[in-house]
Amino acid sequence: MSLFCIPIYVYTSYLLMKTTPVPDLPCLCATLRRAARALSQIYEEALRPAGLRGSQFTILQTLSLAGELTQGQMAHVLAMDSTTLTRTLAIMERQGWISRRRGADRREWRIQLSKAGRTKFGRALPRWQKTQSLVRKKLGERRWDEAMKFSNDLTRAVAA
Repeated sequence: MSLFCIPIYVYTSYLLMKTTPVPDLPCLCATLRRAARALSQIYEEALRPAGLRGSQFTILQTLSLAGELTQGQMAHVLAMDSTTLTRTLAIMERQGWISRRRGADRREWRIQLSKAGRTKFGRALPRWQKTQSLVRKKLGERRWDEAMKFSNDLTRAVAA
């Protein structure tokens, strides 16, 4: 293959990937994980200029809505495993976006937004809102509402 052919091959492969429909998968878990990855890429790209990852934005948003939470409550609300949440919270605490204090039980941590976290969240919020609107428009109102309901129902059913 000549050097001239390589860029054409790469470009042709790219076009085929963009025009080939995404196949159905027989597994609900695989299908939802694939959808989550595709959706996450859009949100990650939108939040990157604000200096946030999607998981960090979600934690800031959760704390903005709920106020102070224990780490256990947050893990439950987000259906996140403790190890992943601990790692993400440690990064966010180093950045100064959250503050933690001991609860009544010395093993319990209570987490809340710091002033810097509220500022970071406020600056990222318009990017998130724009992305929400874009995805909502691509799906249409009815499918958006169905997707939100299905996702919440599924989480409640399997996380119980």
